[in-house]
Amino acid sequence: MRFAVAIDGSSESDRALDHAVEVVTAAGAALTAVHSVDPDVYDTGGTEPPTDRAEYDDRLVVESVDDAERRGERLLDDAVERAADAGFDIDAELLYGDPVRTIPDFATTEGYDGVFVGHRGLSEAHERVLGSVAKGIVERSSLPVTVVR
Repeated sequence: MRFAVAIDGSSESDRALDHAVEVVTAAGAALTAVHSVDPDVYDTGGTEPPTDRAEYDDRLVVESVDDAERRGERLLDDAVERAADAGFDIDAELLYGDPVRTIPDFATTEGYDGVFVGHRGLSEAHERVLGSVAKGIVERSSLPVTVVR
């Protein structure tokens, strides 16, 4: 059996990775960390740096594809290292496009048995504007999806 776990650098995706490692270790399965570089990111913040964490969370940052790729590769390297620290070797895949589409499509096309994803817990207002990646993956995937809080 093979599973994928979505990685985005949040504490929720860290929890999803930890849970996935536990489950696949017990099942004797394989695990691949996936991150999707999405160049279609919108800027909602001002010109001044955020003054506190709450203000930072209300902003999206526009980044170049090169920067997004480097960040994605760093996140995947961190996930591989985190799993190794737990005594488990995982693979990593950098994908391109909207994670709501690319992650379930990748997992299905490559013959995975399921997907783990962290639930970020956005406010209802944020979810209406931004959408929920976890919710989108659940709705789009033809595979079982485990949402980890």
